[in-house]
Amino acid sequence: MSEPVRSTRETIELLLRTIIEGARDDVADLYADDVVISNPFAPDGVPTESRGNAELRARMKKFAQFLDYTAVKNVNIHETTDPQIAVVEFTIAGTLVPTGEAFEIPAINVIRVVDGLITESRDHTDAVRTGNLLEKIQAAGG
Repeated sequence: MSEPVRSTRETIELLLRTIIEGARDDVADLYADDVVISNPFAPDGVPTESRGNAELRARMKKFAQFLDYTAVKNVNIHETTDPQIAVVEFTIAGTLVPTGEAFEIPAINVIRVVDGLITESRDHTDAVRTGNLLEKIQAAGG
């Protein structure tokens, strides 16, 4: 008998824990091979969409040297009438590795989970804070 697949809520809860407790590859393992991630409020110079797990892994690897995530706070998971979709409110806290400066970025993501893997994530982050953080990463050589 096969093991039951994680629910949407269980997958999102695991994602939020893994962001802090796991490696970036562990986080990427929670996304489907053909995942589509969109960020409609991305700051200038940042793509508004990425496709595929390989692209996600490459982006995570690039930023791992600059961002150390220390906490996921203010979490609210709102389940919808579609069991595959949930809306997640949270704040990611961390440290900018090159400077030791703390940061917090609030976000609201709309996530679709199929067979225990994230197949789509529409990420709505604070564009001003994200833009400021990216400027600091670029200044540090990123």
